[in-house]
Amino acid sequence: MELLNALLELEGDRLLKEIVFLPPGQTVQLPEMKLSIVDVKCRDQRDTEYVVEMQLFNVKGFEERVVYNASKTFVMQLRTAEDYPNLNDVVGVTICDFSLWPDPPPPGHPAVPMLSRWRMQEEHSGAKGLGQVQYVFLELDKYAGGPQPVGILNKWAFFFREAENLEVIPPELDEEPFREALEVARMAGFSEAELELYDRSKMAEQDARGALELAASQGRSEGLAEGRSEGLAEGRSEGLAEGLRHNVEDVCELLAIELTRERRDFLANATVPEPEALRARIKRDRRWDHPGGPTGSP
Repeated sequence: MELLNALLELEGDRLLKEIVFLPPGQTVQLPEMKLSIVDVKCRDQRDTEYVVEMQLFNVKGFEERVVYNASKTFVMQLRTAEDYPNLNDVVGVTICDFSLWPDPPPPGHPAVPMLSRWRMQEEHSGAKGLGQVQYVFLELDKYAGGPQPVGILNKWAFFFREAENLEVIPPELDEEPFREALEVARMAGFSEAELELYDRSKMAEQDARGALELAASQGRSEGLAEGRSEGLAEGRSEGLAEGLRHNVEDVCELLAIELTRERRDFLANATVPEPEALRARIKRDRRWDHPGGPTGSP
């Protein structure tokens, strides 16, 4: 939703608040028509459908394929005995790692920006109409925002260009939705073993939350007998610290961070705030050592 809002330049009450993913395959009900597979299809709360594609290399007939996919999505909405007014608008969104239109353009031709939006218009007056099928292109090759992108559009372009090369999250992308998008991109490159470790790490996080809830419950029961506030605080602290220590160990294993004896001693003796801060920092920076880190963590 955040990506589509940025590419479609939606604001105010036109912002997308909900989308439903649709089956990506498009099989026209005629044997002579070919099967077309698109990357993502979705529909928003206004019933507009989006065909989102990504392309690394320019190939012959690429523009025709984009038009074909969007047009087919529009046509295939209509079934027997249905009326034309039931057809929803379709927007073809294409992110490509090359320039479809030259930059700079040939003499006498206007420049096409990195983000371009296309729809029909009357040739003489420029009046816009027949907007049932529209097209949006993000040409990553035209990105000129440098290593410190400013603005939501440049940040998305930087994300698509540089995500696979990043070792730490840059400050410009240290916010949602980019943090989550970078995590998804990182998972996409996992091997089967790494994915299993990642799942274990997530399970450890759930265990930590469960330990906290159990400790709070036990602390509450003991607190009723010995003093509510003291028992609850102690139970919460011990359960949370234990869960966080296990979680830090799993995160380190996932990221191939060596748990030296000094580091294990630190975890064994750390109170709740220390492993919690360490876990957050490791997940952010993908390493243990950090200026101002905990005492005894080489």
